Amino acid sequence: MAAARHATTLGLLAACGAGFLWGTGALVVNILVTQHGFTPQNISFWRFAVGSVVLLAIFGRRIALPTLRQLWLPVLLAGTAMAGYVLCWFLGIERIGASIPTLIALCLPPVLVTLIALARGQEKLDTPLLAVLGAAVTGTLLVVSGHGDTGSGPAASQMLAGVLFSIASAVLYSGFTLVSGRLSTTLGAGPATTCLTVVATAVMGLFALYRPLQWPQEVPPQAWFLYLGVVTAALALLAFSWGAARLSPTALTVATLVEPLTAVALSALLLGEQLQAWQYAGGALLLLSIWGLGRRVGTAPH
Repeated sequence: MAAARHATTLGLLAACGAGFLWGTGALVVNILVTQHGFTPQNISFWRFAVGSVVLLAIFGRRIALPTLRQLWLPVLLAGTAMAGYVLCWFLGIERIGASIPTLIALCLPPVLVTLIALARGQEKLDTPLLAVLGAAVTGTLLVVSGHGDTGSGPAASQMLAGVLFSIASAVLYSGFTLVSGRLSTTLGAGPATTCLTVVATAVMGLFALYRPLQWPQEVPPQAWFLYLGVVTAALALLAFSWGAARLSPTALTVATLVEPLTAVALSALLLGEQLQAWQYAGGALLLLSIWGLGRRVGTAPH
């Protein structure tokens, strides 16, 4: 029991670390879109491409090819889902701003994953689980509410497209979460992350067939792209995979809800955006839910 609790705690720290790094990336994406005019497709491709180079350099020789050949289909599907949920989230933000897509893309997966995990016997429905899930979703709602774009709202068609892209992102992220744990356990966190990122890069590269990909020509944008690739792709996805091998699907998705908390906090700290009282309350609920997960001994996903 003590060993299982220790593994769960380490997995939670890794998943929270991934969420934190993804939260810093939200600010970088906003800079690249608003100040430098890059498209979501362009940002997604270079983020994964840089991450793939870094991961291949570190873990390429450790990939067990016989095992990979046996798991080629799950790896292909999970890597495609990885590319898809990031791209759909960016496309939603491009159309209706950050708040609503973030709300949908981050609050819906814990609910979907928990329902599937309950059906598969990976979670047991009890009062502590419902309390943790309720605190996590409520905390995220409070953190994201009222935070984002101001001014006139988008047109009805843009709103519909943005919401649909956000729902698609949530569904793809849920599917990715459910299979990533098994891949990380079988291949190892580093090799699994490497393979998935390479697949995601290839999938995103297909968009170059109809819209050319552009590498930034100025030093500042290049630095941002390198940050996204090295920190928010390679390092964050590695931490996510390491946590996925040690956590239940529900614990994994709830722990990464640190992402919106990080993005909102950094916006207030670095961009001078003011936080409302309910956002502080939401952050406290999120932290409380993660603490509650630490009190549960999660079962590793299969």
